[in-house]
Amino acid sequence: MKKILLSLILSLVACSAFAQRIQSSTYATIGYIKSDGTIQDRNYHVVGHINSSGKVMDASYRAIGYIKSDGRIQDSSYRTVGYVKDGGKIQDSSYRTLGYIKEDGKVQDSSYRTVGYAKGVPVEWAALFFFFNLK
Repeated sequence: MKKILLSLILSLVACSAFAQRIQSSTYATIGYIKSDGTIQDRNYHVVGHINSSGKVMDASYRAIGYIKSDGRIQDSSYRTVGYVKDGGKIQDSSYRTLGYIKEDGKVQDSSYRTVGYAKGVPVEWAALFFFFNLK
């Protein structure tokens, strides 16, 4: 019984720490996004965080942007820099299409060329990683 309980606890801990891999168009790993919103580079160094309210922070927890519930992406001064639309369409602040994020995690530019993969990652988080360079 103790072995089963220990196994169950270890499984739960492993699942809660699981990170989704972000890949380039050639499937090379370029980073990870953990389920708690921690963003890591390909060497597992923490480069940022996204909290449950949509606040985007750098590795030092300074606010660098916001994800709003209506799909707006804002910088640290609350200026809108883009939008995540229904269906995964990504637009800049002037409503020009930057790209698309498909349900299967495929990330495409505005010409439908594959630029990467973010399977299992919320669309807004993938959009930040690939299209919005907040600083």
